[in-house]
Amino acid sequence: YPTWKRTLARRAREAQVKRFCKAQAIQRRLEEIEVTFRELEQQGIKLEKLLRDENGSPTDQQTLWTNQLLYLVQKKNSLMNEESDLMIAVQELKLEEQQCQLDQKLRSCMNKDESLKTPEDYRAEQEILKQLMEVVNKRNVLIHIQEEKRLSEL
Repeated sequence: YPTWKRTLARRAREAQVKRFCKAQAIQRRLEEIEVTFRELEQQGIKLEKLLRDENGSPTDQQTLWTNQLLYLVQKKNSLMNEESDLMIAVQELKLEEQQCQLDQKLRSCMNKDESLKTPEDYRAEQEILKQLMEVVNKRNVLIHIQEEKRLSEL
């Protein structure tokens, strides 16, 4: 087993572990966002009830409640944006994993001695290459979506 093959296998495992850790962090953050959504929803319901029930309360108090409600809406919107970004990151991780697997398959096909390759091997190699290009194009689309989103936020 040549050194370069061991090195490639080790790097692939390291990249896989890195993607796994990133996926776990994203999942934790998505769960935190979900909990925060529920808390914001409860706070918003309380504020709405106060605004509807307290018609006789001072204008300053109603203004304060309205501002708090608007703040909650703004916070919820920012969390929704973050959640959207995280979902794009999840898709990107999946595509990255697919690309890594296809790279490994392609390398193993290409490392086979040319004199031993059958027409099926060549077709399999072409199919893997086609799938790899599709994954790369999907990742490119995600990058464009992120870039457009970033530019619209500016």
